[in-house]
Amino acid sequence: MLTRRRMLTAAAALGAQWTVPAFAQENAQQKLKAVATFSILGDLVANVGGARADVATLVGPNSDAHVYSPTPADAKTLAQAKVVVVNGLGLEGWLTRLVTASGSKAVTVTASTGIKPRRMEDEHHGGQFVTDPHAWQSIANAKIYVTNIRDGLVKVDPDGRAAYAANATAYLAKLDALEADVKAAIERIPADRRRIITTHDAFGYFGAAFGMEFIAPQGVSTESEASAKDVAKIITQIRTQKIPAVFMENISDPRLMQQIARETGAKIGGTLYSDALSGANGPAATYIDMMRNNVREFAAALMS
Repeated sequence: MLTRRRMLTAAAALGAQWTVPAFAQENAQQKLKAVATFSILGDLVANVGGARADVATLVGPNSDAHVYSPTPADAKTLAQAKVVVVNGLGLEGWLTRLVTASGSKAVTVTASTGIKPRRMEDEHHGGQFVTDPHAWQSIANAKIYVTNIRDGLVKVDPDGRAAYAANATAYLAKLDALEADVKAAIERIPADRRRIITTHDAFGYFGAAFGMEFIAPQGVSTESEASAKDVAKIITQIRTQKIPAVFMENISDPRLMQQIARETGAKIGGTLYSDALSGANGPAATYIDMMRNNVREFAAALMS
């Protein structure tokens, strides 16, 4: 019969040969706390972060980042984060105050770094040129977002380099397929019908990438109010150019677009998702779903 000391020695020797199961190692690892400023960006971060990242989003589904008012809960979330991913290009005007209030020491990653921004004359800002922040509406730009997010996560969590690289590569392949599908779908729409009205000017990057013209009574920000003169100008333009459809956005009040449709006879298309995803059970719960939903709505209205 083994003595207690010999039993402990044998157990220790046996224990030294054990390895911790992979799932236990993964559970033991504390996930990287990442914050994205709005839902579309949150989906991109989650795809790159995968199992290593715990991603929180400040401006949630069906909510408008242009006019968002941060809450005390947002400050707490930011204070706990190791990395915060922002769009940049002037979208999150409220973020600096939030970071200051939270005392956050998180590393900031600007997802739009390296993208050539669209500059456009905005009649709602005295005719001055403003930066269009909606760069994610170009799938080619979304790929740049993904590489910037990957590099940002690696900077904060270098041990996760291989995982982040693999996740980004897999997701970029999905974006390649999406881009090809969207291009093919738009090419099936007759060129003279690729003109639509949307609530605010959120689709300029999409239009430049895929050959569509978007007209909006509001500027690049939903903070702008469309004047009676703006609306009258657009109504005239619809009638003159025979623009076939107007579209609502999930973040905007539909009444203005309904008025324009009534006065012009233009068809009201389905709901577009511009600045925010839908809820989890909606048609645009992810970035890829959002882009596919919007293209389906374009085709349904413009080819009928």
